[in-house]
Amino acid sequence: MPPLSDRDYTVACGQLASCMGVSLASARRKVDIRAVKEGLRAVDDKIALAGRMLEEIRSSGVDMGDLFSAQLHTVGSDDNFMVED
Repeated sequence: MPPLSDRDYTVACGQLASCMGVSLASARRKVDIRAVKEGLRAVDDKIALAGRMLEEIRSSGVDMGDLFSAQLHTVGSDDNFMVED
């Protein structure tokens, strides 16, 4: 994993996180996992990969933020249901 001070990598992952509606750490993890699968180690390659992933999401036409928000809504009888704190 690149050092936290690598601004370009953080910016690329931040843009991906914003588009997906997830945290920066989650987006970083997704990029890192895919980079391992593709055999990428250099930070520049990971930055390019994050850019490709962002373009894939944008070209899919699915708004990930709306998708995740829709999953958070309760269904009629579940309005008063509580999970563990």
